Amino acid sequence: MTCNIAHLFAAHRATPARVLYRHCPNGTWRDVTVADVEAQIALWQAAFRREGLVQGDRVALCLRNGVAWVAIDLAALGLGLVVVPLYVDDNPENVAWCAAHAQARLLVAGTSRIAQALAKVEGIDLPRVVVLDPEPGEIAVTVAAFLPAQGEGVTIVDLPEATPATICFTSGTSGRPKGVVLSHRNILANVQQCRDTHMARADDAFLSILPLSHMFERTGGYYLPLSIGAKVIYSRGINQIAEDLSTQAPTAMFAVPRIFERFRARIEEGLAGSSVKRFLFDQCVARGYRVARGEGRLLDALLVPLLRALVARPVLARLGGRLRLAVVGGAALDPVIAHTFIGLGLPLLQGYGMTEASPVISVNREADNLPESVGPPLPGVEVRLGAGSELQVRGENVMQGYWRNDEATRAVITGDGWLRTGDLAQVVDGKIFIRGRAKDILVLSNGEKLPPQDVELAILHDPVFEQVMLVGEGRPYPILLAVTRGIDEEALVRRANEQLKSFPRWMRVRQVVAIAEPWTVDNGLLTPTLKLKRPRLAERFRTQIDAAYGVG
Repeated sequence: MTCNIAHLFAAHRATPARVLYRHCPNGTWRDVTVADVEAQIALWQAAFRREGLVQGDRVALCLRNGVAWVAIDLAALGLGLVVVPLYVDDNPENVAWCAAHAQARLLVAGTSRIAQALAKVEGIDLPRVVVLDPEPGEIAVTVAAFLPAQGEGVTIVDLPEATPATICFTSGTSGRPKGVVLSHRNILANVQQCRDTHMARADDAFLSILPLSHMFERTGGYYLPLSIGAKVIYSRGINQIAEDLSTQAPTAMFAVPRIFERFRARIEEGLAGSSVKRFLFDQCVARGYRVARGEGRLLDALLVPLLRALVARPVLARLGGRLRLAVVGGAALDPVIAHTFIGLGLPLLQGYGMTEASPVISVNREADNLPESVGPPLPGVEVRLGAGSELQVRGENVMQGYWRNDEATRAVITGDGWLRTGDLAQVVDGKIFIRGRAKDILVLSNGEKLPPQDVELAILHDPVFEQVMLVGEGRPYPILLAVTRGIDEEALVRRANEQLKSFPRWMRVRQVVAIAEPWTVDNGLLTPTLKLKRPRLAERFRTQIDAAYGVG
């Protein structure tokens, strides 16, 4: 059989006036129609042909979300080219390495800053670079010079199902990232699996905030809406998300937990100093959550509408007032955060996936939302538990393999076609519960084992801790690296352990190594998807860690 992801767009060409996107170039919000996108696709395809690009050639994109990203992607896919998305906020050396490793023939950079930073990377041969938004005096090739005056129509070729559509690099918490090769069939299968949950609607307006270089946003916030004709609104950036939510009033969004952690922190600030507000808020959340779970009593059913009108409505108005669901993934969602928003009346649905699965594997459902789990598998996705309770996945959404890395492919794809996720899990009543990463389990010198993410998530309930990482591999007891607000170490130890009362006593931290500088992508301590680079952090603060253990 044949297929092409670009056919998702072709299905709308009969309605050229349909609005597919909304963005804010030059400070003014504008709608973008099918006809507008088609015209851009035609220009890019004409340019690709002129450059001599042929089916299978790689085109790398290092630009922020927007209509241009979509048009270039669809133009390339329509011709059978392979798209290599790169993270705008990644360090230039890593971006350059990924482009070179993918053997890209063309790289579209969003800005002159990106192009200039890449040009300074030594020892790597870059493909031709085209700058989308150049600064005055830009010496590289600009889009204005690269694109022809007019296109020649849009071409969408039928491709064998196994034809690669993208090489999507994992964010690389340790070592070089691996290029995940996903076929047109892999991605289209995952889109259909998401559609089969019946959660996305044609009249939805999605707010796009996560980078399209991440498959979570690309499948869920781009291909899925396109498949049903839903509108996508491109947020102006991380600093404008709150305003964009308020003014653009989306109905759905894909997000990482951090977005809602910050929003809840602002709610807490508003409740400080008022016992009445705190009481009403807590009542709204507790009773609303029971009702949402179908466990409410008669008094809950009577009070929740009143409490939500009084308490929840003003809070949710800050999110635009129309948000009917938010799917959260990419990192563990604190159940406390989930309970809060579900209780207020906003279904916060935790999902789970990985790039190698195109990426969605499971998600909670509105009618059966258990935040402690990541929900049941999508229709058409099989799961099983392998050795050591490792979650394994099989389905048409599972990748072809890693680009130019057969050894790594064999390590994660079993002989009978199951993808080894590396996550430890339980499956209870059809729902998946993630219990930690197999490789991230800390083994103390006394043989005790502990999952660092669970401990870290609990400690982060105290707002004094901004970022934390548990340390203890091969050591007699665990200690904590923490970016914190100015508090003495003894108080930090006490406050950290207050959050660990439900954990076994041997999981208490003995010391806290306080760090002043936040961990960021720019300083190399976070991946572009904001995961901790644990080996890098351990190496960066080795002296302080050794001192905490009395070494050296």
